[in-house]
Amino acid sequence: MTWRGVGPVDVVAMLVIVLSGTVSVGRVAVPIGGLLVLAWARWSGTPWHEIGFAQPGSWIASLTLGVAGGIAFKFMMKAIIMPLFGAPPINQAYHYLGGNRAMLPAAVWAMLVAGFGEETVFRGYLFQWLGKLFGSAVGAKVGIVLLTSAIFALAHYPNQGLAGTEQATITGLVFGTVFAATGRIWIPMFGHAAFDLTALAMIYWNVESDVAHLIFK
Repeated sequence: MTWRGVGPVDVVAMLVIVLSGTVSVGRVAVPIGGLLVLAWARWSGTPWHEIGFAQPGSWIASLTLGVAGGIAFKFMMKAIIMPLFGAPPINQAYHYLGGNRAMLPAAVWAMLVAGFGEETVFRGYLFQWLGKLFGSAVGAKVGIVLLTSAIFALAHYPNQGLAGTEQATITGLVFGTVFAATGRIWIPMFGHAAFDLTALAMIYWNVESDVAHLIFK
């Protein structure tokens, strides 16, 4: 029995993919969820463009917009938006990475993996999955952006707490809106990786507090 093309097997697959996330093998992050999405697309015969893996108009433009936008977005979040939410200036969950040269290569890899894995799952896959249920009208897309942002935010609560959940809600809304508007995953993926790498740079060089107090002293 299916509803709008979504049956029990699809629901189980969705739960497995969303809950798989990223695992660490030693110090190497492996995007299990993202890889499962690609395997699912191949197994189910889902066209790549339906999960956002469509040829961009320009790779250079997509990379430039994604990276520049991700960096600017992180500074805006750290210096303006999160202070308005009363978030602490220091991200305690990842504070151990400050000046930690031994962990830096693994941390950089993890940020790149997050850009690929989380966008593939929470934007590419879930947008396609929920699109089957709710359609492609503007109202449906708005609802999908809101719902996927909530799921994305909740996934960050266990290891980042309330502040991380608030930040993930906002980033989910922004990346989700870009994906809904373009139908391509590249700008959100590049932007997500740049956002996380900028956050890592702030932590590594111990300038989080300085940036957080840049506007609100």
